[in-house]
Amino acid sequence: MPTYISLLRFTEKGASNIKKSTGRASAFAKAAARTGVQIEAQYWTIGAYDGVLILSADSETKILHCLAELAAAGNVRPETLQAFDAGSFSAIAGK
Repeated sequence: MPTYISLLRFTEKGASNIKKSTGRASAFAKAAARTGVQIEAQYWTIGAYDGVLILSADSETKILHCLAELAAAGNVRPETLQAFDAGSFSAIAGK
């Protein structure tokens, strides 16, 4: 199952409603699950990014749709990377 890591930055709207961030994250995880996307982990961070999501689904399309909905809500801007575990990376890199 493809895994993605999404680095999040609050928009002005998201930052001004930061106290509601955990509630929005919970609602997002439930909505994602209904579309077949599993939120493996959600973290709030300090530094260049305000948060990290680790997501997986059986198709890239489901992930991209889910992240497009997240961005459209206007609270965060995601920057997303596809991630590979050691076995997958070895297969790609040819050992």
